[in-house]
Amino acid sequence: MNTNLISRVDNHFEESIATKQKSKNVLSADLAKAIEQMFQCVNSGSKILACGNGGSAADAQHFAAELVGRFERERKEFGAIALTTDSSILTAVGNDYGYDEIFSKQVSALGKPGDILLAISTSGNSKNVIKAIEVAKKRGLTVIAMTGKDGGTMGRLMGPEDVHLCVPSDRTARIQETHLLILHCLCDGIDYLLLG
Repeated sequence: MNTNLISRVDNHFEESIATKQKSKNVLSADLAKAIEQMFQCVNSGSKILACGNGGSAADAQHFAAELVGRFERERKEFGAIALTTDSSILTAVGNDYGYDEIFSKQVSALGKPGDILLAISTSGNSKNVIKAIEVAKKRGLTVIAMTGKDGGTMGRLMGPEDVHLCVPSDRTARIQETHLLILHCLCDGIDYLLLG
C-alpha cells in the first residue's frame, strides 16, 4: 500500500471538509437569500438561466436538470435553461461574434424582467459569463453569482439586489466541490419553500 497516496487522498478530504466548513460560516445567510429569490422567480412562472465554462457548465446543466425534473421530492416542474447545451447556438455565436458572446446573446434573446441569471465561474473572471451578467442587468434580471477566490470581476458587478456566493478558497477543485453543495442547497431550499 502506497502511504504517500493515502496521505494525498486524506489531504483532499480534509481540505474539502475545511472549505465547506468555512463556506457554511460565510455563505449560509446569502444562500438563504438566493433560495428565496429563486423560489419567487420560478414559482411565479419566470425562469432561471444558468451559464459557466467547463466544470461550471456541467454545474449549470446539473442545476437546470434538477429544477425541470426534480431534486429529491416530486413537485411541479420549474423553468430553468442551461445556456451551455445548444451546440448550434454556441458555435454560431462563437463563430460570428466571438466566444465571449455565447451566453450574452442567449440572455438577450431569452431573458425577461423577473428571470434570474445563475452565473458560475470559479475565478469570477470568465469573460463570457461577465458579458452575460452585463446583459442580464440591462434586461432587468437578478443575478446570482457563484465564484471563488476573491470573486473577481463578477463580484464587483453585483448590485444590492444580486447575491454573490463566493467560496473562500483559491483552489479550483475545492471551489467546484463546494459549488455542487451550494447547488444542492438551492434545490433543497426551493423544494422546502414549495413543499414544506
